[in-house]
Amino acid sequence: MAKVIPFKAVRPTRAIVGLVASRPYQSYTVYERESRMDYNPFSFLHIVNPGYKYDQVITGEDRYKLVKNRYLEFKEDGIFIQDNKPSFYVYKIVNRHGQEFNGIIAATSAEDYVNDVIKKHEDTITVREKTFKTYLQTVGFNAEPVLLTYPDNSVLSEIIKNTQKGHAEFEFTMTYRDTHYLWKIDDADTLATIQNEFEQMKTIYIADGHHRSASSGLLYLDEKANNPNHKGTENYNYFMSYLIPESDLVIHEFNRLIKDLNGLSKEEFLIKLDELYRIENRGDIPYSPSKEHHFSMYLDGEFYSLYLRKARYEFHTALDRLDAQLLYKTVLQPILGIQDLRNDNRIEYVNGRHEMITIKSSVDSGEFEVGFGMCPATVEQMKQIADEGLKMPPKSTYILPKLRSGITIYEL
Repeated sequence: MAKVIPFKAVRPTRAIVGLVASRPYQSYTVYERESRMDYNPFSFLHIVNPGYKYDQVITGEDRYKLVKNRYLEFKEDGIFIQDNKPSFYVYKIVNRHGQEFNGIIAATSAEDYVNDVIKKHEDTITVREKTFKTYLQTVGFNAEPVLLTYPDNSVLSEIIKNTQKGHAEFEFTMTYRDTHYLWKIDDADTLATIQNEFEQMKTIYIADGHHRSASSGLLYLDEKANNPNHKGTENYNYFMSYLIPESDLVIHEFNRLIKDLNGLSKEEFLIKLDELYRIENRGDIPYSPSKEHHFSMYLDGEFYSLYLRKARYEFHTALDRLDAQLLYKTVLQPILGIQDLRNDNRIEYVNGRHEMITIKSSVDSGEFEVGFGMCPATVEQMKQIADEGLKMPPKSTYILPKLRSGITIYEL
């Protein structure tokens, strides 16, 4: 049973929400960040980069305390206002390519995360989990929802559709040309129906935001252990999520770029590949794979197709069938000597929204020796891997939608 509850969101005023909303801090270059903060006093970036006010780089807990101060200043100045009734928030994104995402922003149970009702498919890094837990304890809020997905549900779909017939609280377009809409649900009957529908679900799945979920789980365990009067209703028992049906989720692949052939000549490398793959030279015509266990490769000015020789490779788990894992186990690790996909500086990742021509350009520039393209994972694969308690390799999925910070805030 998935526990999902309404909450009193802290939100920007309608007039300036488009100025407040920002992408995650790390997704901006230094120049982009500074130009936005120079000319936009309402940007959420001012909260998460508080040292900018003093032209100083501030780190660690000193930064976290200033983040809290900036947040409180935004509230004091009336930039953020808290709703007076617990609500669910229907949220819609239409991106520049016409893809549409519809779901519900809610508070989801950290206990569900700990107990594997909310399931994960990616590994997290312990140091990052603990760091972000400390951040949450200090600043006291979630500003960007975790992206969760649930099986398509006709009752929830109808509620979302009917709610969207009304006047939107927010409607704004970002510089990336994504248009965002938000509606508030606060009538008791609809709130109860939404909660009941989620309670019928045995599991829901993290699509994006594994570290934020893990940190919220740690925070919950920490606060619970240190609170002798713990009731289970305190705000730290929950974290903010955007829940969308599986049919709305879009998954792209992450393609791989490798800086060298691990001391092999081109010919030696191709011979080793031939042991597990049928190789076809496609010349200078860009090639992208169209099915599972097929890969594209760009090497020395030419495209190749690689088809797995299935008689030479055994599938035992859902993870074995995942193309990102397959490429790692058959090529990247044994032939190219890449053991640590997170930290080896010989590998870089390009999300699959870019065409194979991006791989070609990167290799032709001389920065990389070879590039690989693959088909995206499916929602079903992601769920099977999570259900089996396994974890995908890093950068296995590039998932849409990508969410913004500062549109709804959950106070812990």
